[in-house]
Amino acid sequence: MARNQPTPGADGHEPAGATGPSGAGRRKAVRYAVPVAVAGVAAATIGIGSALATSGDPDLPKISAQDLLAKVAASDVQQLSGSVRVTTDLGLPSLPSGVSLGGAMGKAGGERKGDANPAGKLTELASGSHTLRVAADGPDKQRVSIVERAAEYSVVRNGQQVWAYDSGSNTAYHATAPKGAAGADKDRKLPGGLADASPQELAKKALAAAQGTTDVAVDGTAKVAGRDAYRLTLTPKQSESTIGSVRIAVDAKNGVPLKFTVTPKGGGKAAVDVAFTKVSFDRPSASTFSFTPPKGAKVTEGSQGKGAGHGTDDHGKGRLPAAPGTDAASAPKTTGTGWATVAELDAGKGAGAGVGAMGSGKGVGPKGGAHGSGAHAKDAEKLLDSFGGKVTGSFGSGRIVSTRLLNVLLTDDGKVYAGAVTKEALLKAADANR
Repeated sequence: MARNQPTPGADGHEPAGATGPSGAGRRKAVRYAVPVAVAGVAAATIGIGSALATSGDPDLPKISAQDLLAKVAASDVQQLSGSVRVTTDLGLPSLPSGVSLGGAMGKAGGERKGDANPAGKLTELASGSHTLRVAADGPDKQRVSIVERAAEYSVVRNGQQVWAYDSGSNTAYHATAPKGAAGADKDRKLPGGLADASPQELAKKALAAAQGTTDVAVDGTAKVAGRDAYRLTLTPKQSESTIGSVRIAVDAKNGVPLKFTVTPKGGGKAAVDVAFTKVSFDRPSASTFSFTPPKGAKVTEGSQGKGAGHGTDDHGKGRLPAAPGTDAASAPKTTGTGWATVAELDAGKGAGAGVGAMGSGKGVGPKGGAHGSGAHAKDAEKLLDSFGGKVTGSFGSGRIVSTRLLNVLLTDDGKVYAGAVTKEALLKAADANR
């Protein structure tokens, strides 16, 4: 079976666009900045592989990397539905019994037990395998459901009405997208992060990072969800990046990314991968985007929440809250460019002191009292040590949390630096900020 290889330009040289999006493709892709939420969720991001049935590589007409980039940028599919398999293997250390990454981050984002708030649900995609059901009919009608064995969590947008529902706890969350909001609200779509857990949105972010910092090539063909696709491979040039390559399977007919896979520079299986297992580009039924809370469901209105994104200020009034750091209002500062981008967040001096105190065995309780000593302090220190070691620099002191793909620096004064970059790059970014 013929395999597609990178196609040189008419003059025998690889086209300039082969090192990143250009022309119309660049203008469209540049609108999607690489959010640090990807660093936090896997920032998100996700592997499948054997879960997808393949029937051999299709024999497709050759296409250059430049033309395939243009095809992705020009794709404007508005209607689709299907299933997406999300698998993330960041190499996170095992947590103590009863502690989960999603639960911890959900609490950080203000999630309460029995609350359908999307903030904590997004973080669950940071580890393990998950199945999503997705549907879209333009910018004002979307639905994303996280399907679990005994329950389902859904976020539905239909015009101005946005609902989130957790069948496991029979709780719902409702918000009204305000008219005339910044950006006409159409670019926000579903609450920050949930709409990004798709091959299309992840591909846009990767292509935005590719400008001038990436080798891009067409690397054969593939079958994804029963559709013929070209394989586009992005290889970061920047030595600071921990990403070895990003592979995007692009629908040969309409240019929609069908599969997105991130492989760490250290090798091994994919750390992040998102792929359609089933997909249709027909218009979904209107009933797909209709939602009425089941009888007996506890409904929380967005306007009754507290804090940014919960309706207490004009910017976030009536909106469903996003995961920490994923909405425009709380977007972190960034340094560096392309694949070497580092995000900086300020968790507050209390948070930094708490990390330092736990590591030193001087735990801090809710009201500033002792959190415990002896066995509890030792357990806390072992937990922190399993995530990463202590470091010092011009910024002061802190700890590095390392995974196969992401590194996070937590300073003792409450600063957080994160990115798919080396430890040295994080320390350099922290030092430069002092």
